[in-house]
Amino acid sequence: MMNELSVLVGGQAGDGIRQAGVIISKLLNSFGYRIFMYYDYPSLIRGGHNFSIVRASKEKIQASRDYVDIILALNQETIDKHRRKLTKDGFIIFDSDTAKAEGIGVPATKIIKEIKGLPIMRGMTLIGALARSIGIDEKYFENIIKRSVPAKIELNIKVAKEGYARSRNILKLENLDQKPMPLLFGNEALALGAVKAGLDIYIAYPMTPSSSILHYLAAYARDFKIAVVHPENEIAVITMAIGAAYSGARAMVGTSGGGFALMTESLSLAAMSETPIVIVVSQRPGPSTGVPTYTMQGDLHFILNAGHGEFIRFVVAPGDAEEAFYYTAEALNIAWKYQIPSLVLLDKHLSESLYSFDEEVVGKVKVEESLLWDGKGEYKRYLITESGISPLAFPGTHNAIIKATSYEHDEYGITIEESERIKEMTEKRLRKYNLLKEEVEKMESVKVFDRGSQEAVITWGSTKGVCEEVTGNLGITLVQPIVLEPLPKKIRTVLKDVKKRIIVEVNATGQLRRLLENNGIKIHYTILKYDGRPFEVEELEEKIKEVL
Repeated sequence: MMNELSVLVGGQAGDGIRQAGVIISKLLNSFGYRIFMYYDYPSLIRGGHNFSIVRASKEKIQASRDYVDIILALNQETIDKHRRKLTKDGFIIFDSDTAKAEGIGVPATKIIKEIKGLPIMRGMTLIGALARSIGIDEKYFENIIKRSVPAKIELNIKVAKEGYARSRNILKLENLDQKPMPLLFGNEALALGAVKAGLDIYIAYPMTPSSSILHYLAAYARDFKIAVVHPENEIAVITMAIGAAYSGARAMVGTSGGGFALMTESLSLAAMSETPIVIVVSQRPGPSTGVPTYTMQGDLHFILNAGHGEFIRFVVAPGDAEEAFYYTAEALNIAWKYQIPSLVLLDKHLSESLYSFDEEVVGKVKVEESLLWDGKGEYKRYLITESGISPLAFPGTHNAIIKATSYEHDEYGITIEESERIKEMTEKRLRKYNLLKEEVEKMESVKVFDRGSQEAVITWGSTKGVCEEVTGNLGITLVQPIVLEPLPKKIRTVLKDVKKRIIVEVNATGQLRRLLENNGIKIHYTILKYDGRPFEVEELEEKIKEVL
C-alpha cells in the first residue's frame, strides 16, 4: 500500500500554482490521505517562480520533505530548480510546449489555444495528466474539479480531460480506509476560531501574510453574521477596533510586523483604557519590508515588549491549524474576561500552508462571558476590585455614564495626577496578572510529546510540525510552549530532569532561547534557520543528529 506521496507543481506567478496545489490536495484528500501543502512565492504579481508542494500521507503530517515523487512543471525553470528533489522512481509531467524533460509531456499551451481556454488553465491539463498517472478514474477527478473551481467549470473539465487523454498510468493510488478531513489554511482556521468564540467585527489593512484572514472573513461575513472593515491604514485599523470594543463588539485585527509597529501606541491605549482587543500578527522576515512573502519567527520579543508603560498582555503562538483555531478563540475570551490586549503570533508558514483539520477541536471552544455591570448603584467604569477586573457597561446602558480615557484616571474615568491614586490604579490593573497566571496554568499552555528521553527539543509556532515528526522518528521528547506570556510554570517542570535541551526556531538570534534563559531555564544547544524558508524533515533530522 502507498502510505505517502509528494507532488510539486511549479510555474510563474499568475499561473494559478496555489490553486493547482489546492486541487491536488483535495484530490488526494478524497482518498483518505492526510494533507500538508507548502506554498512558495516571490513578491510579484507576474513572473518569478512559484511552487506548491503537496504532501499526502496515511499519518497526519505538518511539514515538507526534501524529496518529491512527482513534479508538475508549467515551465523549464520548475524542472531545472527541482529535478534534484525527484525520487529514484519519481517522474515529471510537463507542458511540452514550454519545457523539455523525460516523462509525460502534455502540450498544455497548444490545448488551451485550440479550445479557447484561459492561459491560467494550463495547470488543469497537468492535473488531468496527474490523475491518470496515479490511476484515478476520469469521472472521479471531474467531481473534484466541480467542487474546486469557482468559474468556467465545464471549460476547466474539458481542459483537464485533454491532459488525462495524453497521459499514461504509472502507479496506483490506494484508497485508504480513512475518512477525508476538512482542508484549511492556517489563516482560515484562525478566522473560524475567532468566529466560534463570538467575534463581532474584524478590521484589517492587507499585509502579507495576514491578508487572507481579511479576504476569507469578508467573503463569508454574512454567513458568520460579522462586520468586516478595511480602513485606510494600520493606525486606523486598531483605533477603529478599540472604538468597536468600547461599544461592546468583540473586535479582532490582523497584520504583520510593520503594521503592528504602527499599532503600538494604540496597544498602550487599549491597556490604559482596559479595552479588550485581539491582535493577530503573522510574522515575515524583517527588518523593514524585509522579504514580504516568506517566513520567520523574528518578532517574539517585539510582541512581548511592544507599547509604552507597564501593562499586562496575553500572548499565544499556535503551531498548526487546530491550535490556530482553538487558541485564537482562547485569546478572544481572555481579552474580554480580563479587559486586556491579547496577541496571537503566527508566521507565514502557518498562515499560508494548507492542513488536514481535525474537527474535534471545534467542540472544545466556548464563548466566555465578560464581567458586566449589574445595573445597581452608581456605575464606575474603573471600579477598584480585589481581582483588578471592573464591570463593563456600554454606551446606551440605562443610568450609566460610559467613559474611557488614555490618561491615568480615577474609578469614574476622570483624569488624575495625585501620587497615591496613580499608584492605586496602576496596582489595580496589574492585579489581573495573578488571576491570568493561574488560568494559564489550568489550560494546555505547554504541549509535551513525552518519549522518555534524556534529551528534549523545545520549539514554538509553526516549527512544531517538523519538530513533531523528527523527534518522533528519533524517539526524543518535544516540548512546545504555546502561551508565551505569561510564561507557564509547567515548562520549568517538564524540563527539570532533561539533560540535553535543544532549541529549534526559525530566526537568527534564538528568541525563544532568550526568553527561556531570561526566566532561568538553561538551554544547551540551538538550531536556527533564517533564510525565509521553514525546516524540511530530513534537514532538521540531520541537524538534531549532529547535536545528539
